[in-house]
Amino acid sequence: MEQSADEITRLQGCINDLIGVLAIPALGRGQESAQIVSTLLDVLVGMLRLDFAYARFNDPVGGAPIEMVRLAHSRNPTAPPQEIGQVLNGWVGGDQEKWPLLVRNPIGGGDVSIVPLRLGLRDELGVIVAGSQRADFPGETERLLLSVAANQAAIGLQEAQLLSEQKRVARELDQRVAQRTGELAATNEELKREIIERSRVEEKLSQDERELRGIVDAIPQLIVVRGPDGTFLYANRSVLEYSGFTVDEVMAPEFRNRFVHPEDWARLQDERRQGLSGSVPFEIEQRLRRKDGQYRWFVVRYHPLRDDQGRIIRWYASGTDIDDRKRAEERMHNENLALREEIDRASMFEEIVGSSPTLQRVLAQAAKVAKTDATVLVLGETGTGKELVARAIHRRSGRSTRAFIRVNCAAIPPSLIASELFGHEKGAFTGALQRRLGRFEAADGGTIFLDEVGDLPAETQIALLRVLQEREIERVGSSHPIGVDVRVLAATNRDLDAAVASGAFRQDLYFRLNVFPISMPPLRERADDIPVLVEYLVERYAKSAGKSIRHIKKQTLELLQAYDWPGNVRELQNVIERAVVLCDGETFAIDESWLKAGARQAPKRTGRQVTTLAEGEKAMIEAALAEAHGRVSGPSGAAAKLGIPRQTLESKIKALQIDKLSYQGR
Repeated sequence: MEQSADEITRLQGCINDLIGVLAIPALGRGQESAQIVSTLLDVLVGMLRLDFAYARFNDPVGGAPIEMVRLAHSRNPTAPPQEIGQVLNGWVGGDQEKWPLLVRNPIGGGDVSIVPLRLGLRDELGVIVAGSQRADFPGETERLLLSVAANQAAIGLQEAQLLSEQKRVARELDQRVAQRTGELAATNEELKREIIERSRVEEKLSQDERELRGIVDAIPQLIVVRGPDGTFLYANRSVLEYSGFTVDEVMAPEFRNRFVHPEDWARLQDERRQGLSGSVPFEIEQRLRRKDGQYRWFVVRYHPLRDDQGRIIRWYASGTDIDDRKRAEERMHNENLALREEIDRASMFEEIVGSSPTLQRVLAQAAKVAKTDATVLVLGETGTGKELVARAIHRRSGRSTRAFIRVNCAAIPPSLIASELFGHEKGAFTGALQRRLGRFEAADGGTIFLDEVGDLPAETQIALLRVLQEREIERVGSSHPIGVDVRVLAATNRDLDAAVASGAFRQDLYFRLNVFPISMPPLRERADDIPVLVEYLVERYAKSAGKSIRHIKKQTLELLQAYDWPGNVRELQNVIERAVVLCDGETFAIDESWLKAGARQAPKRTGRQVTTLAEGEKAMIEAALAEAHGRVSGPSGAAAKLGIPRQTLESKIKALQIDKLSYQGR
């Protein structure tokens, strides 16, 4: 029978109430039958939301039948039960299979649905009538609960009758022991029959309890029952289905060791011992082993069940899966660690500095692709700022509020790169003392930047290809895939085309990474940006060193622009930092010997002394144009001789008002 979430919750309450009703037979020992029936009517009205519950039962000492009624709190509590009994008297007989029956409401206007519950195997004990104006009354579950309630009442009344009869027989035996031996034997036979009847009723009760267990088994939560001292008594079907164990295995003493994560066991014992020593509900978080061998986090809530004297007779524990929440918390923790790591790491500079056309084209490409989830491959020499472009793409993307995880593939030993990227399970290799999330799981929902991706080992290339194709990873030591939502940005200074041709890099992985390539220009092709970069870096390092540098020598800028910068911006950064440390005044200068090894061959100059940077640039360009006979592009053109892009040279020729046509034919 399928139940909604609300219905299941209501059933749980009903079950708890019914457990309380199980105490009713005990009330019959030395107490009146009226108290048994009165308690039952109160439970039925409250548990089933009845408009009224009416009872008529035989007095165990032979008096007139006793009538009782319980109304809902919204009703008049003083309505005489005899009046309700007169209205219902004509309807309580007949075929019970045809109930419920719609009759005139004995406690108000309109009609009401009634269900009679005849007590005893032959209806000899009396009758209980449940009435409700609800259109859906009674439901299937309510029928079951009414049947259980009727059986409980019958047992209680029979016990009261039996005890009364035993007392009467005992008195008669004292008076007529000699003469009534035969009658005593007959009475004993009757008692035996009654005991048999009682056994049958108890068997019926056991059957009803099994049906109630069936309801508990239908609840999707893991539910176990423990004794007051924590002794394991019962587990529902959800526990068996989740763990894959049989009932006998669950009841075995070693079940807990096989079901609970070993790392949680000592903590779990202490917390549960402390909780069971009290008398209030408590909860414990623990990892439970699923039948496929995987552990998932659960929060287990313990609720006590008390008897009528307030003593705890059972602990009911229900487990709720919180693994997704725990993984999110762990991922957030890893993201915070990564964020602190990125804050502590000194970057080349906070922003991308420069306004040259080549750099602007790169930034325009980054701005366009940032709005998508496309995989980007950033290519360029060492020190050109590939990571800065990757960060800029992340900041402008829809994932900017989530983690940006950086991995330098060349800095991690080949034996550990798979564990670093995809994580590992406890015991996956020597030293794997506990489960560890990899960088891909830490970047879930955000961006991962694979720097120096060309240095990945062959086996890791296969795993990365699967991530790009299937959006799934597998931890080292596990065969169960884990879905991840990660945008991949990669960078390399290697020639991947040559690596693919030589077999050092997988062609299919290259195609997956090269969805949107961005080529970072070397600094020698961004000569126009050098003055701006120098000013920015001088100011930055001077502030850090507590110095005041107000001027930069023109000869220094010319020298820096003439240098090839094989280490690109990173090398420029190091040179500026060294010069700032050595600078004693307010004018910035560098030692020319630092750059001689990489200086470009300067074109021939005219005999006129150059006095400004613009004049120096103009002289160099005119000399190159003369040497190239006015040709700007091509292998032998002036741009190639100067080591700058054609577009940059054309822009400078226009700005400096140089007539390049005048050099043609020379």
